[in-house]
Amino acid sequence: MNKTIYFEKYGTQNTDKIIEIVSERIKKGDLKTLVVASTSGETGVRFATAFQKKIDLLVVSDKEMKNEHKKKIKELGGKALDKTHLALHVEGMDKVRESYRTLGQGFKVAVEIVLIAADKNEIELFTDVISVGGTGRGADTAIIAKTTTSKEIFSSDKDKKLEIRAVLAMPLEKKWW
Repeated sequence: MNKTIYFEKYGTQNTDKIIEIVSERIKKGDLKTLVVASTSGETGVRFATAFQKKIDLLVVSDKEMKNEHKKKIKELGGKALDKTHLALHVEGMDKVRESYRTLGQGFKVAVEIVLIAADKNEIELFTDVISVGGTGRGADTAIIAKTTTSKEIFSSDKDKKLEIRAVLAMPLEKKWW
């Protein structure tokens, strides 16, 4: 059984603890992919350093990551995917996006990067992955989600729907942009 860790505050100060929580969960050996949000690539490098070849790592950013960070992620065995779309920021997804934000900005991001990675064919569909997001900078949320594309999020086929399988960690304090 998974245990959920709650942080009092959101933000980058939780990144090391998220790495520790994810590391413990990976030890079970049943998950083969870790997806991490990282705007500049800095957080991605921290995860790539911590999980060198222990798990398939995909670092996702809607912006262009710094070249030195992308290079380091790759050197450490991860993959960097930048300049992506924002799956929950398209027409018709406003209420969905805001609903996920009630659980925290990092939670919304963790869900969104799973959808982005699936939309870009960078992860296997309909499998469980660990996904890590943050609020502003760093990491403060970790979930386990069944992957799907943004078109299948509410599929009539129950085997294709997005599912949040577990919440490993999240902050209690929320940030409303």
